[in-house]
Amino acid sequence: MSKNAPILELKKVVKIFDQGAQKLEVLQGVDLDIQSGEIVALLGPSGSGKSTMLQIAGLLEQPSKGEIYLNGQKCSKLNDTMRTLLRRDYLGFVYQYHNLLGDFDAVENVVIPQLIAGKKKKAAFERAKWLLSRLGLEKRLKHRPAALSGGEQQRVAIARALANAPKLLLADEPTGNLDPKTSDIVFSELMTIVKETGLSALVATHNFELADKMDRKVMLMDGKIVDMRASAFIPKDSENFY
Repeated sequence: MSKNAPILELKKVVKIFDQGAQKLEVLQGVDLDIQSGEIVALLGPSGSGKSTMLQIAGLLEQPSKGEIYLNGQKCSKLNDTMRTLLRRDYLGFVYQYHNLLGDFDAVENVVIPQLIAGKKKKAAFERAKWLLSRLGLEKRLKHRPAALSGGEQQRVAIARALANAPKLLLADEPTGNLDPKTSDIVFSELMTIVKETGLSALVATHNFELADKMDRKVMLMDGKIVDMRASAFIPKDSENFY
């Protein structure tokens, strides 16, 4: 395995869904590399396949064709157990909806995935408290999700995604369910902690202003990835984009 291998490589990835007599080819040969420490924005019209692409990149769904490499390791031939271990050791996931465990407080929601991964209880609680404090929740540690605001719940979800110190964070509209002001604050906190910890990240978003704060922007259009080196590639006020 090369030390300089990208943390994530998608090579000619195709995804076809059967819809009765029809076949829907959502991804039509996606190529994408993400380097260690790089934060990449994934843009694209609604229904373009961004979530499907993230599911495949996260080894949660198999491509119809093509290959995924995670930290230089070819993943197509791995069994479910090996894929699960790779997700545990290398990947963190943040979704638009937080999906927290309602019967547990903020700290416990961040501790549980660490215990599952085999970390000692004391160390797991210390890391959970540190992550939540870094995200501005030092006074909300013992609150259950129902007692937290939407922005606070998403901060807990972000801390949970970072709990096991992944190498790559996959985020699907991580602030899409928040009001604009809260979205900006939570996203800023997310980017700060990602950069401080040297993570790589692939973040699907509709928000061009948030995308501009990342290292690079790519767009999923017509089932393929387009590298948006030119900021004017798509008008920011395009009424038809979404």
